[in-house]
Amino acid sequence: MTLVLPAVEQGLIYGLMALGVYLSFRVLAFPDLSVDGTFPLGAALAAALITAGWDPFLASLVALGAGAAAGAFTGVLATKFRIQGLLAGVLTMIMLYSLNLRIMGRPNLALLGRPSVLRLATGALGLPNPWGLVVVVAILALALKFLLDTFFHTELGMALRATGDNPDVVRAYGVSPEGMTILGLALSNALVALAGALAAQYSGFADVGMGVGTIVAGLASVIVGEMLLRPRSVGWATAAVLLGSCLYRGAILVALRYGGALGFTPSDLRLLTALVVLGALMAPALRTRIKGEEA
Repeated sequence: MTLVLPAVEQGLIYGLMALGVYLSFRVLAFPDLSVDGTFPLGAALAAALITAGWDPFLASLVALGAGAAAGAFTGVLATKFRIQGLLAGVLTMIMLYSLNLRIMGRPNLALLGRPSVLRLATGALGLPNPWGLVVVVAILALALKFLLDTFFHTELGMALRATGDNPDVVRAYGVSPEGMTILGLALSNALVALAGALAAQYSGFADVGMGVGTIVAGLASVIVGEMLLRPRSVGWATAAVLLGSCLYRGAILVALRYGGALGFTPSDLRLLTALVVLGALMAPALRTRIKGEEA
């Protein structure tokens, strides 16, 4: 239980980031590396505004809007200026690193003792510890998941989904695939920045380096969830992303807690993260090979 609760809490908070990565990676088929910059952008903005006395709910909304603007910027670079998608994301990420330093005025900013969305919501609902925080983040994550599902079933959402599959068909129906790409990246990075804002308030600090590996963690959550649930619909796909995020965070916490017995140290976190992703990527091929040999 000491690991389950933190795994679910962190998994659902970071699950919002994974939903953003799912949108760019699976729906748009766009290699968006700018999420490594928009995640700390959300954290930096929320931390700077909260320490300046802003309401944490309003600060989180500003972070969400800033993430949307950054994602749209990547989309404009890729579609209007014909910069290769991977490079457009890298350029945005690099620019955001310096911007995040300017926003915070230092490499990191502490939020200990400051009001947070999660604590205020838990107190407002009168939820007891230790389950109160889990309930709040579950309500938030599921609400955003259902909003995203509903959007995907609208005419605009279906055009967005079709853009990743076949932009020529989308154009034939009079819809601009470039506009859909910009919209999708804005939505994706808005979710990522919101996750960064909540992660900063959850952990009690924002750091300019906290976005390193965000794309890897997001992809791992998407792949692990898909491997387990094998979703056939959008609703199940987004549910798989949240489940994958919880399992991924759980695997990281287990590795940090018990990895010492195998000689791992906290500095090996990136190695452990890569091993979790590698295992998720290799599992389908290994399963197919085993079934083939059995047949």
